[in-house]
Amino acid sequence: MSARRKKEKFYVVDNRPEILAKNFTQKEYIRAIFENDMVCVMGPAGTGKTYIAATLASRMYFDGEINKIVLTRPNVSASESLGFFPGTLTEKMAPWVAPFTDVIRQQLGEGTYDTMLKNGNLEIAPFETMRGRSFNDAFVILDEAQNTSPKEMEMFVTRVGDNSRVIINGDIMQSDIMGSNGLHKVLQLINKLNLPVPIIEFQVEDIVRSPLCKMWIEAFMEDAQYN
Repeated sequence: MSARRKKEKFYVVDNRPEILAKNFTQKEYIRAIFENDMVCVMGPAGTGKTYIAATLASRMYFDGEINKIVLTRPNVSASESLGFFPGTLTEKMAPWVAPFTDVIRQQLGEGTYDTMLKNGNLEIAPFETMRGRSFNDAFVILDEAQNTSPKEMEMFVTRVGDNSRVIINGDIMQSDIMGSNGLHKVLQLINKLNLPVPIIEFQVEDIVRSPLCKMWIEAFMEDAQYN
């Protein structure tokens, strides 16, 4: 493949150097984050949802556009096992948000990462601690949003203050809770009331991690249709 043809597979968001997308959906995801206070994103593993969110959060922090990065997720499916991890709540949560923190550490460097943790500019927060708080000048990432209840999601989306970015990441097909979930509720309200919150949905064809990753996701999806 020529250098020119290879380059054509990438897209650059206007006025944001080095922010590259490997396909059209990634391009729309990046643009949505820069142009909106809140974005909902869904899709299979390996599509870059985590990497893009963590990378843009790191760069916005580095550029001084935000003062804090907050990572949170509900403990529904892992609440029992979480207690067996040693340390503080932040340390207990660390394995579950490692896909995000690994990218942040890579983007900003070990020293900056450790300083952010020490000074509270990087917060790894159990979802149940969100109540009663507000976030200003922050990039907030909620992972596994399908494991929140509608009331919990209502609590979360009303925590957002001024000059913040919020990513709601999840998969409504993989909820571990009974009944309706918070991700389904916000998607329903966005569509019903035409709220200005972009919904980015990655498909299997958007997987960029590896051909092997794509092969197995397709295999499990096909198998699920017959079980």
